[in-house]
Amino acid sequence: MVVSPARAGFVLKSILATLLLCCTVTVVNASSPLFQNLKTGAFDTIDEYRQPDQWIIVMIWAHDCQICEREVGEYQRFHQTHADDDAIVLGITLDGEERKQNALDFVARHELEFENLIGEPEVVAGYYQLTTGSRWVGTPSFLIFAPDGELMAKQAGAVEVEIVENFIAANTQNQ
Repeated sequence: MVVSPARAGFVLKSILATLLLCCTVTVVNASSPLFQNLKTGAFDTIDEYRQPDQWIIVMIWAHDCQICEREVGEYQRFHQTHADDDAIVLGITLDGEERKQNALDFVARHELEFENLIGEPEVVAGYYQLTTGSRWVGTPSFLIFAPDGELMAKQAGAVEVEIVENFIAANTQNQ
């Protein structure tokens, strides 16, 4: 069996990430390189998307999630409205290597302009649990990081964009 270098690297990183998540002493945070950029194939961290004075709204999604399908358009508009000002959206799909094409099709179908990362389901779930201290429920799930990188909010399930905008407005003065 011939395995491409990119696939081998993805598998190796996924195995390493899974092992790291199993260790109780490991701290996984926004700077952990557990996810692959869907466009570039590079392993990125959430911190790499941080910009001064910008919030990061992480939308964790799956290609077959009906709520994700329904909400992603609003988050696309949110990203278009806020990306040059105070916030960006960053997607993380838990579709993994096996369903990567489905994830790429989802991004193309919705013409998503915000960056999207991909990880194996157990890695994404583990990241969520370790980052939030909460049990993983499913998709969609949202994380809101302040401009300084601090996790400010988490939510499993649908979240109206207006709630996110109000949260950012209320908490921007505190940053």
